[in-house]
Amino acid sequence: MKLEKIINNIFTINLGIKKGENILILNDKNKRKLGKLFLNVGRKITNKIDLIEIPVGKVNGEEPPSDIAKRMLDYDVVLLITTKSLTHTAARKNACKKGCRIGSLPGVTEAMLKRALNVDYKKMHQRISKISDVIDKGNIVRVLSKKGTDLEFSIKKRKAHGRTSGIFIEKGKYGNLPDGESFVAPVEGSANGVYVVDGSLGSVGKVDKPVKVFVSEGYVVKVEGGKAAKKLLELLNAAGKKARNIAEFGIGTNDKAIISGNMLEDEKVMGTCHIALGNNSGFGGKVEVGLHIDGLIKKPDVFVDGKLMMKEGKLIL
Repeated sequence: MKLEKIINNIFTINLGIKKGENILILNDKNKRKLGKLFLNVGRKITNKIDLIEIPVGKVNGEEPPSDIAKRMLDYDVVLLITTKSLTHTAARKNACKKGCRIGSLPGVTEAMLKRALNVDYKKMHQRISKISDVIDKGNIVRVLSKKGTDLEFSIKKRKAHGRTSGIFIEKGKYGNLPDGESFVAPVEGSANGVYVVDGSLGSVGKVDKPVKVFVSEGYVVKVEGGKAAKKLLELLNAAGKKARNIAEFGIGTNDKAIISGNMLEDEKVMGTCHIALGNNSGFGGKVEVGLHIDGLIKKPDVFVDGKLMMKEGKLIL
């Protein structure tokens, strides 16, 4: 599918732009070309569309400039075409509270758009619903992998997100594009064990060596590995203790996504799960901090209340 057609579908299908709605596109200098392409395609749909360039963020989850956060409140739809993710920020959360629909595309590339957005949403939503139903009824999750992951945490009274993954046509809806995951915020302080990131790491890319992350009472206490582990520690140390919070557990459901080294796509890959650290205030958690880092685990075993839900990356539902 041609890129212009995919972008047109983002406006008309994923975001369901209606006549008279006003749109804001945010990009940074690294995504300037894509931002202008979105603007040009969008102008064929509506003349109420603005493009603003913001500074390149330092880390995923960093807030945009305060004046931009205020501007976001004035639009029906906002597209975030940025290098670093604004998905889990107060700016995004506040805009959604006012009814804004938001599509976040951190680090997106032309190849990724052509590949991972050409998905059968009906089938993907069926997969997500099955996973989310189990999570919604569950209390304890245990994740294992052959690389050494053995992590357990509570999801009691926490609800799964992602049932309408990729389709944000109702007021206040938001998500990543490309999309395709069921995810939940584990209960703060409940996680214990270790997880081994053998795929990719947010803000880092594909890992040079598996990254071992040791967890006690909901927080990271030690990190081992190579260059990727060192970078993760630098990010965590710079952001403070809250950044060490076990923020998210998610399962990928997009059968067109591949592990590319970009977490926007990687965390959606079928056969994987991910654990994120830091901010979870936007999807049912209680921790607000300017950092959100996902770690991808390939071919995991996932148990919910002792019942096997995923075996070496294959769903058993």
